[in-house]
Parts: sequence; C-alpha cells; structure tokens
Amino acid sequence: MREHHSAVFSTGHQFLEGLRWHNGKLWASDFFSKTVKSFNADGSYIDVAEVEGSPSGLGFLDDGSVLVVSQMDRTVLRIEPDGTQSVHADFSQHAGGIGNDMIVTGKGDAYVGNFGFALGEEDPKTTRLVHVAADGSINPVGGEVLFPNGMAITPDGVLLTAQTWRHCITAFDIQEDGSLAHERTWAHLDGALHPDGIALDAGGGVWFGNALTLESDSGFYRVVEGGEITDKVPTDGAWSVACQFGGDDLGTLYMSCNVTTLEEFHEGKSIAVIVTANVGHKGSPAI
Repeated sequence: MREHHSAVFSTGHQFLEGLRWHNGKLWASDFFSKTVKSFNADGSYIDVAEVEGSPSGLGFLDDGSVLVVSQMDRTVLRIEPDGTQSVHADFSQHAGGIGNDMIVTGKGDAYVGNFGFALGEEDPKTTRLVHVAADGSINPVGGEVLFPNGMAITPDGVLLTAQTWRHCITAFDIQEDGSLAHERTWAHLDGALHPDGIALDAGGGVWFGNALTLESDSGFYRVVEGGEITDKVPTDGAWSVACQFGGDDLGTLYMSCNVTTLEEFHEGKSIAVIVTANVGHKGSPAI
C-alpha cells in the first residue's frame, strides 16, 4: 500500500462535509456553523449561504443554482444565484434519520441519503436512498442500506455509495427513470474501516475517508473493485470525513479532517481543516 503526505489547505472551520469541485472552486458544508462555503486557491473562503437546518450534501444545476441537503428539515434546498432559497424537495417521509450526503447528476437528478436512525441514541436501522428528479419529485430507490454516506457515479452509469456501518462500497445500476437496480457489493472492507465521503478517480479507484476514529487507522484510502486497498493518506488525530478531486486537471485530492469524538459531535463540538495531497491519480469527471 502506497502512503502519501498531505499539506494543510484551509483552517478555521468546525465540521466540514460534502466536498465538491465546481467551476474551478472547492465547495463544502460546515455542519456546525450552518454555512455553505466556497474556497479560493489560497484556502481563503466565503460563506455562500446559511442553512438553518444544517447543510450537508451539495450539488449544482446548469442554471447556476446550488442544491444542498438541509439535515434537520430532511429537505433539499435550492439556492438561486441571487441567494434566494426555496425547498426543491421534501424527503422527510422517507428518512428514518437526518438528511446526509447527496450527489447531483448532469441532468439535474439527485440521489440523497439519510442516517436512517438517531445516531448515538438508537440501534442502527436500514434506510433507502431517495431519487429526486429535476422537477423535485421524489421516490425511494435501491435496496435497504445501512447508514448510506458518500456517493459517486462511474462513467458507465453505476452509482456507488459507502455504507458506513456495513464497511463496504455498494454499487447500483442507474436506470433510465432514475431508479436503481442490480445492487451488489463493489468492495468489502475491513471491520475497522467506516467509509464516509468518497471520490472516484480516473483509474476506477474509490477514495474514502475512514470516519469515527482518531487513531493511526484514520486516513483516506483508495480501494479498487473487489476490495484491495492500494493507497492511503494518513490523517492521525482526526476523523477522515469527505474527499474530492479538484485543481488543475482534477489532479489534487482535497480532504476534510474533523477533530471530534462521537460524544463531542452530538454536542456540536469539532475543529475542521482541509488538507490536500497529490496521490498520482486524477479525478473522474462529474457525470
């Protein structure tokens, strides 16, 4: 397994999730400051929007609007270029826990996850992803998944999602109507690995953050179909949460590292930084 060194890109944050690269800039959601941020090349940033329900997954539409999951409301908000916010979709009736990550396709469809249960308060329960069509209509899709997290779409139309509590990456074939079929395990991981956010590289590998640990197994890992781990970026002392390729030719891996514990997380306490690494792979272009 190859190891790579990281460098600090941006500091001064609380709990960063949902990293995305769009129009030459990195974007992220900060759970605890309740802000959506965009970053300049030097790591400085601006707060693009405030989301009272706490922002999570991010995506972008062709008209310049931003879609963001409002966790507590279990909705997808639409933020217009002028900053106006509206509810794009309400998926609360299909969510067993708060809203979580999301991926938006090039045609404006979205796939949204939720915790499925009250983290730290209930025993784990399965849930389903929700497909949000471009017009805002919703449908639960795919099979029963346990704490679905980061998502990516391969060039041949396969949706990959991390199941944090099942220690695996799961694949679904995206159908013409947006539904998901042919569920299968794309990569089974060691029980010490809890995959959170993921990013797909051009070589077909999936990079994932190993959340929920501050120990030496904390880091961002690259796994290929079948489960072989090929690379790691260590991030000892922080939860490894979300990652995204960006920069020139998508050649830089951006990673959010959150210093917290499960108890502190429930109290809204965390210190977050973004680090970068050149890992010898370029990102797969968004679908």
